Amino acid sequence: MSIIQKVNDVNNAFLSRRELVCDFTGLGGKLKKLEAVDMITKEFKLSGKVVIPMRLKTHVGKPLITGTFYVYDDEKLAKKQINPVIMERLEKAKAKQAEATSAAENTETKPETTE
Repeated sequence: MSIIQKVNDVNNAFLSRRELVCDFTGLGGKLKKLEAVDMITKEFKLSGKVVIPMRLKTHVGKPLITGTFYVYDDEKLAKKQINPVIMERLEKAKAKQAEATSAAENTETKPETTE
């Protein structure tokens, strides 16, 4: 059994996007938005599409998270329809994640000298 369960999947032709609502079981309080996007992309085979996490809601007393995601074919359309603040936060989080991975690679490749 997968930890991702699809609750609702709507193809919104008016806004040219797909709206996914999924439950993540057993990840209460541990899931970040970018990790959720990666999991959704792999689970539903959405490579090459723009996945925007709109909402991650935790349920009190349960290790359950309900996430709402918008899937666009075109990044320009996504930037046009989505609030610019949300896009800025996603870009900021992606930059922070890239910085952390580059810092981890630098510490691994740099040999330590002991005297």
